[in-house]
Amino acid sequence: MTSLPPLRPIARPITCTSLHRVRSFAVVAALATGLLCGFPAAQALETTLTAPKASPELTTNLEGASAALGMGQTAEVQEVLAAALSDYRTLVQVLYDGGYFAPVVNIRIDGREAAEIDLLTPPRQINAVAITVDPGPAFTFGQAEVSPLPQSEPAALPADFKPGQPASTGTIQAAATAALTAWDRAGHPKVELAAQDITANAVKQRLDAALHIAPGPRLRLGKMQIKGDSDVRQDAIRRIAGFESGKVYHPDLVSKSATRLRRTGAFSSVTLRQAETPNPDGTLDFVAEVEDLPKRRFTFGIEFSTSEAVEISSSWMHRNLFGAAERLKIDLSLSGLGSSDLDGSVSARLDQPAALGTGETLFYLGALEQLKEEHYTATSLTGEIGVRRTVSETTFVEGALGLRLIKADDAYGADREFKYLSGRLRAEKDKRDNKTDPTGGYYLDGEIVPFVGLDGRDAGLQVNIDARGYKSLGDTGRIVLAGRLQLGSVIGPNSRDVSPTLLYFSGGAGSVRGQEFQSLGIDVGGQSAGGRGYLALSGEIRGRITDAISLVGFYDVGFVDESSFVSGDSDYHAGAGIGLRYDVTGIGPIRFDVALPVSGDDEDGLQFYIGIGQAF
Repeated sequence: MTSLPPLRPIARPITCTSLHRVRSFAVVAALATGLLCGFPAAQALETTLTAPKASPELTTNLEGASAALGMGQTAEVQEVLAAALSDYRTLVQVLYDGGYFAPVVNIRIDGREAAEIDLLTPPRQINAVAITVDPGPAFTFGQAEVSPLPQSEPAALPADFKPGQPASTGTIQAAATAALTAWDRAGHPKVELAAQDITANAVKQRLDAALHIAPGPRLRLGKMQIKGDSDVRQDAIRRIAGFESGKVYHPDLVSKSATRLRRTGAFSSVTLRQAETPNPDGTLDFVAEVEDLPKRRFTFGIEFSTSEAVEISSSWMHRNLFGAAERLKIDLSLSGLGSSDLDGSVSARLDQPAALGTGETLFYLGALEQLKEEHYTATSLTGEIGVRRTVSETTFVEGALGLRLIKADDAYGADREFKYLSGRLRAEKDKRDNKTDPTGGYYLDGEIVPFVGLDGRDAGLQVNIDARGYKSLGDTGRIVLAGRLQLGSVIGPNSRDVSPTLLYFSGGAGSVRGQEFQSLGIDVGGQSAGGRGYLALSGEIRGRITDAISLVGFYDVGFVDESSFVSGDSDYHAGAGIGLRYDVTGIGPIRFDVALPVSGDDEDGLQFYIGIGQAF
């Protein structure tokens, strides 16, 4: 789709005082003279703009657009002259955009009209620049037409683009853009604005605008050519893009192909542009230009809390392992450093984009985990194979089938072994405006895990839900309300016949701050075990003090039950506290939270947490 060209000069020109006396030759000659002989500085420069007949909003727009008003007191003479002369056109354009097509703009330099100053013999110094603007009457549309328009795709013309409505160049531009967009979406990628007839009638204070569109032919998608020095094979690029050759052109089809390539994470930039001319068979080729990201990436993170000691995490990624944008990511985490309860995990995941079709990624996952928690220890080995499908920019689903081997010691006994054949269906929708520090939107993550015991244990189903919402108060976005709900349930076997890694505890940074990590479970003969039902609710109010510093107040409550669902009789505990956030550009907020128990066990007292990013 072609872009809208600048509007042609109005048929009945509206002039500013002496505006057209400026000549490009004089400007060039003056600059040459200044370079050879030097320009003196403007001393104690004073700049003003007055527009007594303009509205406050229009006056503000004029002041913001003026280059002369931004001159410093020690600006050179040639700089002031250049700014003053450019302001004629700039200020007139602001007035046109506001619907004023008969303005008078005077720019006087020490009392002389700037356009009348001989640039070959400029003044030795400039003390004052005074701008006076008379916007004149506001114009309305007389004629407001754009034609032709497509029948199959409605054009979203501006509501003001009709006779009798306030006229402005912005409205005309918007009308032209809407018509071009409609034709483009109707399958005409070579649509152009062929002509525009715009006449200002100063006597009737009316603007007539007629826009003429040249739709061009309706085309189908041709071939996708590939340019760029990429290590990803061209056959893989085509397979991932899923360019739908032969279909009637639509900009969304092209956009989806570019998005699929970007989504692999292998490319730093992806551009799909039209060929200059259509093919004789009624198709239009596109050229894909790609640039690779660095193949390898390493990340590192650290978090500290009173209940979980020090936790470190790192990851290593290869973005193009076998030449088809495959992504291998290895994650390593250690928690409980500095305590006797040291946990660790290592996992590797290989993603193969478009392995099963456009938009479908085949993945393989392997993980080894050693958990030494407050109330149980477990060693687990997991292997999965699955498919991930991206539904939209904010939504994906994935399903997997895998094997889990677990050996655990808990309140029900030592050296207990579990062997599961398990499935996993997960869906995520992320509508947050910012992933690291959201001020609006929501996030939903749901997971269903059916499992079958391979050692004679009962089959069951685990359900996990994580829902978060954010609401900014007022227009400034400096106060944000944030809420989170976490729900978990194991349906089927009783707690004794389920691996402790599938059961739920409450307490700690991820659930209830102010309570010891995993401090709430169910009582089993004086010991604590995980429950089959879990619910955690968290609320925060975040207030930004400066651009970098914020204060947070929060309240968390968690429930655990022996049955699959929590109720009013379930055991619960709560915590509350305050936090400080310091935003680091490119990283996100550094988090420091201090919390106390509000209900439940309060023996551990004050808890604090340090990490990167908001708590949720």
